[in-house]
Amino acid sequence: QVKLAESGGGLAQAGGSLRLACVASGLTVSTYGMAWFRQAPGKEREFVGIIKWNTWTYYADSVKGRFTISRDSAKNTVFLQMASLKPEDTAVYFCAARETRATSVDEADYEYWGQGTQVTVSS
Repeated sequence: QVKLAESGGGLAQAGGSLRLACVASGLTVSTYGMAWFRQAPGKEREFVGIIKWNTWTYYADSVKGRFTISRDSAKNTVFLQMASLKPEDTAVYFCAARETRATSVDEADYEYWGQGTQVTVSS
C-alpha cells in the first residue's frame, strides 16, 4: 500500500523560507516521478514542480528560481525548499507520485497523493 505523508507546512512571513517533506512508503521515490502541487482557496490545484527518477527537475514559472525540489533516497523522502516566499504562495501543498517516466504537469496523470500540508505566507 502506497502512502505519501507531507510535513513542514506552517506560517511564514513574506520573504521567508519553509521546507516541506514528503515521506513515501510502498514505493521508491528514486524510481517515480515525484511532484508537488498546490491549491489556494477558491482555486484549482496547480503544478509546482517535479523531480524525476534521473534527478531532473522542472518547475512552474511562478516558482522558478525560488523553489527547489530534492530527494533523499536513503530516507525515501522528497523535499520542497521554498524561499523568497510571497503571500500568493499561500496554499495547501500536495506531494504526488507518478510511475511512468514521462513528465506531466497534469494532476490527472498522478496515481498517488498525500493528504496535503498548509502553507500560509503573511505580508
